[in-house]
Amino acid sequence: MNKIIKADLYRYGGETNIIKGFKEPGFRYLFFLRKASEKNRSSLSGLIYKLILRRLGYKYGFQIPKNTKIGKGFFIGHFGTIVINEGAQIGENCNIAHSTTIGRASRGKLKGSPIIGNKVWIGTGSVIVGKIIIGNNVLIAPNTFVNIDIPNNSLVIGNPAKVINKEDPTGGYINNIHPEV
Repeated sequence: MNKIIKADLYRYGGETNIIKGFKEPGFRYLFFLRKASEKNRSSLSGLIYKLILRRLGYKYGFQIPKNTKIGKGFFIGHFGTIVINEGAQIGENCNIAHSTTIGRASRGKLKGSPIIGNKVWIGTGSVIVGKIIIGNNVLIAPNTFVNIDIPNNSLVIGNPAKVINKEDPTGGYINNIHPEV
């Protein structure tokens, strides 16, 4: 098992058994997302992974293109609508909840997709849009609309987003980070 999949699996309760990990919809989807992204689309295995990924996307409500740059240790907390633009970049050991959108702005000074740092917790119903940078160790509260840059070690709440500097905003929220990967 490669290091990225191993780190993703570990985020689900410190699990190291891939068979038990497949009981979790988030891990099951991530496994096939990772496999589809590393295989050539024209190969038989690439086609099979892509078809399984598409089926799971419909089943769980996830729209995450296989070319999206997502760091190791990604955690999908619940199944339900999650939409991530292909141009978005997500760092290591990030959590995302249901009813969340990470999208691209199509015009204006924010035209583009977000770059999200490491150890970012994204709450239910959050919307992150535009060419913005979200720092490391950031907690984005549920139902928050973010279209501004967010510094490291911040708590973000509301619409419009209000940034509160905090020493360890993701403490207790981002757990089971694989020690070896």
